[in-house]
Amino acid sequence: MTNSKRILVAPLNWGLGHATRCIPIINALLENGHQPYIASDGVALKLLQKEFPEIPSFKLSSYKIKYAEKGKNFKIKMIWDSPKVLKAMSKEKKEVKKLVKEYQLDGIISDNRLGVYSKKVPCVFITHQLNVLSGNTTWFSSKMHQRIIKKFAACWVPDVKGKPNLTGKLGHLKKSKLNIKYLGPLSRFEKNKTTITHNLLVLLSGPEPQRSFLEEHLLKELQSFAGNILFIKGKIESKQTKEHLKLKNGSITLINFMQSKELENALNSSEYILCRSGYTTVMDLAKLEKKAFFIPTPGQYEQEYLAKRLEKQGLVPYCKQDDFTLDKLKEVHKFDGLTKFEDVINYASLFSTFSKVKENSEPTSSSLST
Repeated sequence: MTNSKRILVAPLNWGLGHATRCIPIINALLENGHQPYIASDGVALKLLQKEFPEIPSFKLSSYKIKYAEKGKNFKIKMIWDSPKVLKAMSKEKKEVKKLVKEYQLDGIISDNRLGVYSKKVPCVFITHQLNVLSGNTTWFSSKMHQRIIKKFAACWVPDVKGKPNLTGKLGHLKKSKLNIKYLGPLSRFEKNKTTITHNLLVLLSGPEPQRSFLEEHLLKELQSFAGNILFIKGKIESKQTKEHLKLKNGSITLINFMQSKELENALNSSEYILCRSGYTTVMDLAKLEKKAFFIPTPGQYEQEYLAKRLEKQGLVPYCKQDDFTLDKLKEVHKFDGLTKFEDVINYASLFSTFSKVKENSEPTSSSLST
């Protein structure tokens, strides 16, 4: 195809959400005759390599961010780790520069990777956080984030522009000079009518150590659950593992991870979901129109805001991680659950961003391993 473009897709390795919401974009690139390339690190890279084994992939420098063990220390930990982030950003800029030259890339789609940018080609930034909530420093973190976004050719926000919407003040600005395009909620899943085989699906994700803390807490609290539980740990490993445990009044199946199609089937066949309130998860559950119970990651303002907002709207209940008990799940039936937004994404129009003629550069042999 003469209009085929080589596009680098690079999600942030911050749990699995940024990587999973890039899956429909990568599929759309393929469907529109383009050649995607994948770049990330850690579990985000592993997940996309499993989903798209035929697509060239590259490892970028890691931000090496870990959550604080106590939620109240989240902001302090982020500030403490900021020199590591800046160092990684500097490294990934050099790595991306090399990729653009060696693979003759025509464009870049960065999902929250601040250093994945090149002046040589059109670059798009994906985020649902035009405002970055950080407590009493929200004004500063938001302005800094918007300043970084400004250098990109466009900013794609995975939400609807008007009301009602999913992100609220996270993804909407009263005034802005940014080139913002609203995609509608992004999800790799489709809703299917199927028999309910699991009373509860537990879906874990997110960086350590909070992912492990929640796993340990939930396994203890769910011992008296009456029914069948499918417990997906969110640990991307070389092979899938399954373990079946008998409960007093039911059973629990523990699985380390699932790929997209298997997880889609599992979600569709589950009565309700217990999970974090990460935005990608919110979009997925809205697409599938599921009832859920949220436990925000301690100290993460964005997840706490989304959980509070959705509970206030009567859609999904939530509680803090340390406050969760089995009895809390009874609240799910008092709420309406999430519903999907009918929004058709015109990918051909979106991808026209990359039609800009790039500067000429001669291809060289690759020095970054795929």
